[in-house]
Amino acid sequence: RRPADTEIDWKAYMQEVEGFANGTLDYTQLKGDTGPLVYPAGFVYIFLGLYYATGRGSDIRLAQYLFAGLYLLNLLLVFRIYCRTNKVPPYVFFFMCCASYRIHSIFVLRLFNDPVAMAILFLAINLFLEERWSWGCLLFSLAVSVKMNILLFAPGLLFLLLQRFGLVGCIPKLCICALLQVVLGLPFLLVNPVGYLTRSFDLGRQFQFKWTVNWRFLPEEVFQNRVFHAALLLAHLAGLGLFALLRWHSSKENILTLLKDPGKRKPTSPRLTVNNILWQGSCICLLNASAWIVFILFSSNFLGVCCSRSLHYQFYVWYFHTLPYLLWCTPTTKLAHMPKVLLLGVIELCWNTYPSTVCSSLSLHICHGLILLQLWYGTAPMPVSHTPPPSRKPTAMSKKAQ
Repeated sequence: RRPADTEIDWKAYMQEVEGFANGTLDYTQLKGDTGPLVYPAGFVYIFLGLYYATGRGSDIRLAQYLFAGLYLLNLLLVFRIYCRTNKVPPYVFFFMCCASYRIHSIFVLRLFNDPVAMAILFLAINLFLEERWSWGCLLFSLAVSVKMNILLFAPGLLFLLLQRFGLVGCIPKLCICALLQVVLGLPFLLVNPVGYLTRSFDLGRQFQFKWTVNWRFLPEEVFQNRVFHAALLLAHLAGLGLFALLRWHSSKENILTLLKDPGKRKPTSPRLTVNNILWQGSCICLLNASAWIVFILFSSNFLGVCCSRSLHYQFYVWYFHTLPYLLWCTPTTKLAHMPKVLLLGVIELCWNTYPSTVCSSLSLHICHGLILLQLWYGTAPMPVSHTPPPSRKPTAMSKKAQ
């Protein structure tokens, strides 16, 4: 039997898109039982399709079947990414598929929009690994239009575009992202542009303390304090800066060389392609290029999750499928596998504690801190231990990357 609260968010979503189905184009007038619509226009179009497919939202069982299919598709996309990187042991996939009650609930029971955004994001990453950067940017922007949490991957994507194409070369890719947002939001922008932008891209929205998973150990007045929010933002920016300068940037050259055309850089800063081995100084990096792309994107998102003003239960899907990679992308001895599995288990336990407690939220931060320390020290530049092999002639840029 379906629990009584299953249809709370689904019903609100259907109420929000029903206004659009009835011809309402003023974004401030689209509302549901849980409040006003606060997602970009891509959400409206996708859930409008679900609205009609499920008999105006009344057939919740059919919606659950559709989300079950989305869950399987999401796993397929994630497995394909992991197979390309070849960093995670096979037994970890069992935990990803079967060991998370919370993830199954988010997808199939509660029918949130977060899984929709993440599935589109993983499809975009698959395209990046195939060097289809333009199509990947298009789908990345589509994912942002479903829910803004995808922007946590944006710093990593910007770094990759600069590394791959330089400043001039990445401008068309950024234009693709921006143009899609304009096209999707155009019906609402023409009617009430300020209302659409302030509702769908509200970065200052306050969260309710009763739903927080990560900051339960703080007093509510601190949780709601703008100074605390500013401190988290500064910590996030500082973390991104440190990782970009000292972990993502694999060359001894100044990071500003990323602004140059890849063909004009020195050989020590090769163009990033999935067919090349990455270099760190004068030694080969442990990660192949596919793994390096995934590392930059996943670590960018993880830094944002660690510094989030609040994590609600459905937000677990933002990074659940990236955790195994973040834990195993660094060198691992046989004895170190068990502590990593234990970390996954503790994180799962924290997310399944409802309501959250002081102990569960502190434990979650400790686990996040341990993963950050591993990422920082596990991806440090290796000492020079041998003479690098003769350099190969750079391959021509494939047509798919254009």
